[in-house]
Amino acid sequence: MTNDSAIKITVVGHRDTDLVNTLFGVWDASVRATHDFLTEDDIVSLEPDVRQALTGVETLSYVTDDRGTICGFMGVAEGNIEMLFIHPEQRGCGIGTSLIDFAVRKLQVSSVDVNEQNQQAVGFYKHVGFVVVRRSALDGQGRPFPILHMKWSNGTPTGSAD
Repeated sequence: MTNDSAIKITVVGHRDTDLVNTLFGVWDASVRATHDFLTEDDIVSLEPDVRQALTGVETLSYVTDDRGTICGFMGVAEGNIEMLFIHPEQRGCGIGTSLIDFAVRKLQVSSVDVNEQNQQAVGFYKHVGFVVVRRSALDGQGRPFPILHMKWSNGTPTGSAD
């Protein structure tokens, strides 16, 4: 996908095994490329939770490239971005920014929680219009991975740093 390609966002209804496996593959590649604070054991221990989230999140959307290959996805629940992952080979092409724009304009998203140690993600969310409003020392599972709670600052998503 290039910056000039039209980005197609699909909101998922039925989530079959093939789709969940494909999205899980994007998650796995993305996490391994960006979450250098996680050990292999941490990643493996997250797998069941990620698969459950992919099947259970309120609104699940994905992005395909010109060939129909899924290259990123986002899960939203109750106005919060629960997950947003881009395949590492597709980062920097505007996919994340397009998903944020869609989330804010169409899904009324106003918040996101992000691992403080994932500075690439923190920088991305700040770049597209989120601001940090609170910090938690532990993640949702009680592990020592601090979380930044961010709110939409009513800006307009710009740029393509995803």
